[in-house]
Amino acid sequence: KYLQWIQATVGQAIQMIPIDEVLFFISDEKYTRVQTATLEALIRKPIKELSDELDPEQFWQIHRGTIVNAKAIAGVTRDFRGRQLVLIKGHTEKLEVSRNYTHLFKQM
Repeated sequence: KYLQWIQATVGQAIQMIPIDEVLFFISDEKYTRVQTATLEALIRKPIKELSDELDPEQFWQIHRGTIVNAKAIAGVTRDFRGRQLVLIKGHTEKLEVSRNYTHLFKQM
């Protein structure tokens, strides 16, 4: 059974975030940043542990420190150095795809 909720700290409050609302997870020193369309929160669970608890059909690891919700992907572009960048629906941040994970976007 995969994770359904993420319990995250937002300021002084603990918030329960439905997993379907998460756009991406990104490693941030000893925390992991959880990004939704309206919220940015921190959890103390490393990306490696999260990747084992998330549905691999819905959440794709695209970098050692980044997991993205496949449903939130608006497109993929390349920067001037040829690196693939994932564009997220409704969000300005571009997420880098490491060479180990470029195969995920061959069919796109």
